Amino acid sequence: MRRDISNRIQNVTNRILQDYQNGRDIDNMNVFNQPDRTAVRDITYKLLSILFPGYYRPKFRSYNYDGRIAVVVEDVIYNLQKQISIALRFKEEYAAETDYELKMSAEELAIDFLDRLPKIRALVNTDMQASYEGDPAAFSIDEIVLCYPGLLASTINRLAHELFLLGVPLIPRMMTEYAHSRTGIDIHPGATIGEYFFMDHGTGIVVGETSIIGKHVKIYQGVTIGALSTRGGQRLKGAKRHPTIEDNVTIYAGASILGGDTTIGEGSVIGSNVFITSSVKPGTRVSVKTQELIIHNDEDDIKKYGGVEMIEDPRDSETDSTWYYVI
Repeated sequence: MRRDISNRIQNVTNRILQDYQNGRDIDNMNVFNQPDRTAVRDITYKLLSILFPGYYRPKFRSYNYDGRIAVVVEDVIYNLQKQISIALRFKEEYAAETDYELKMSAEELAIDFLDRLPKIRALVNTDMQASYEGDPAAFSIDEIVLCYPGLLASTINRLAHELFLLGVPLIPRMMTEYAHSRTGIDIHPGATIGEYFFMDHGTGIVVGETSIIGKHVKIYQGVTIGALSTRGGQRLKGAKRHPTIEDNVTIYAGASILGGDTTIGEGSVIGSNVFITSSVKPGTRVSVKTQELIIHNDEDDIKKYGGVEMIEDPRDSETDSTWYYVI
């Protein structure tokens, strides 16, 4: 009996190995020619410990504070350049470089990136302030840094965005997808985001690659800043597909703002669950009509509560062509 199971397992293994020989994209066996997701996540955590030295505990112990930071910085540069050198093979201009040339190019990029950390820290500090000032439920700045998913997602995005601007392939997206898996917030590293950015609650927020977001923008959960259509596929690469959100805009839960030609003017307020595909002038308030809520009750034919009508027949709601949402 055990021999029969062993034979079956061997047959299954042989079938899987044979399936690898079909020459498809999924059959790629060069695992060491891809950046390491675990290594990128480890690098991201160490970068967070540099950005927030009092909040993230590094794996390195040192009695000297300056020495500890120096060790973390050198460790990040060393490991990041290794991952960048692998990723650069995916860019045509690096395809002909030797391993040594790739290493040198990657090292320069890693150092240039780390040199931008003070700039990133300044932006993140404004996000911390916006989060605290914009949320009456916030107990302290400490709570925001330690608990708020929006700050974690925007911070990792700011790190990834600088790598994106340096032309590093793959790794910036790996970093933001790590943040996505942790927070439920999906921001492409190509998105440009100004100072004092605050995502309240955050879950379900999507911000596309070519989005431009100004200063003092506040976004609630479930907001999509996306493309109007992606049917063109790769032909749309490099085109402005996502909206521009100007300064001092508030976008409430569930709103969808779509299209590269769409601009939300400065100081506008976008209500919950609206669907916008054209530009809005500065200072505009956009909302949708309050819904007519229909509830079925076997005891009474019709009930009204504060203007809300309750009726018995479920077919009435199914055939009603009007459906609104509460702001």
